[in-house]
Amino acid sequence: MAKFDCNWCGKCCASFGEFIKIERQLTDRDYYCRYGITGEIFPVHVQPEFADEIEEEFLGSDPKNPGIPGKGCAFMKKNPEGKGFACAIYPTRPTVCREFRCYRMLILHPSSGETRGKVIGINELRTKDENLAAIWNEKIAHIPHPFNGHQPFAPPHTAHGHDCYVNAHLYDQTHADDREWVSTVIAVLSEHGYHGDPVE
Repeated sequence: MAKFDCNWCGKCCASFGEFIKIERQLTDRDYYCRYGITGEIFPVHVQPEFADEIEEEFLGSDPKNPGIPGKGCAFMKKNPEGKGFACAIYPTRPTVCREFRCYRMLILHPSSGETRGKVIGINELRTKDENLAAIWNEKIAHIPHPFNGHQPFAPPHTAHGHDCYVNAHLYDQTHADDREWVSTVIAVLSEHGYHGDPVE
């Protein structure tokens, strides 16, 4: 299986940010937070380079609505070491952050091992490879996926603006079993000279 490789874009932090709220400050670097979907309370420890900024923002927030105002996670900060964003609580980030993957399968060229595309959401392909895009549209896109059927799934497909693959993760529900779909996709890709590698 492929290993997930973060590119520091910050999109997941912005998306999940509305659900992660600081409840109270314990020390200059320790806070209790709440995950709004499950109500889970969890402790976090802020990395030293972000401690002053987080504390200043928290102390300046509305006491009736604790946390840090604005879209995105309170702990998502500009990456001081380069491009994109960094997590100020990365070693103590909550489970939802540890388990999230913004893409679920890499599609590789079998001889070079070069990434030719990524499968995101339920079954959306991102690629610049026109041949792969044509194969996907003609042979794979129409394959029924469990999330598109009538399987029991509490949150609506567009809850909080997320597709149902992300919602299943957000709501910590047992995913509709899509192993058969994944196997079928891998087989079709293989028939056309590509290698599908699900992300662990």
